[in-house]
Amino acid sequence: QVQLVESGGGSVQPGGSLRLSCAASGSTSNMVLMAWYRQVPGKQREFVAKITTAGATTYSDSVKGRFTVSRDKAKNTVALQMNSLKPEDTADYCCNFVAQFPLKTYWGQGTRVTVSS
Repeated sequence: QVQLVESGGGSVQPGGSLRLSCAASGSTSNMVLMAWYRQVPGKQREFVAKITTAGATTYSDSVKGRFTVSRDKAKNTVALQMNSLKPEDTADYCCNFVAQFPLKTYWGQGTRVTVSS
């Protein structure tokens, strides 16, 4: 089992920045990747960014160039640095952990980000 705890959400004005963090604990040695997703109530969950064990990163087109995902292997944490935030970035952001052997996905509880003037 893997437990995920997100932190760092909050409210910010358009153009501002926030940094989210996700701490993984438990059976983390079989990690394949960690990712961030976001969801607006009433809408489908949307992929934001991911980072593999090799450090390869992928971003959705909507955040590319503004968000940066990074990983601290020693601390088993993944961060999402969000810059130039827009009102449409407002959502609940959830951390995702994918493990192998067996293949299994874990989700955090989420942290809310509100971008508003």
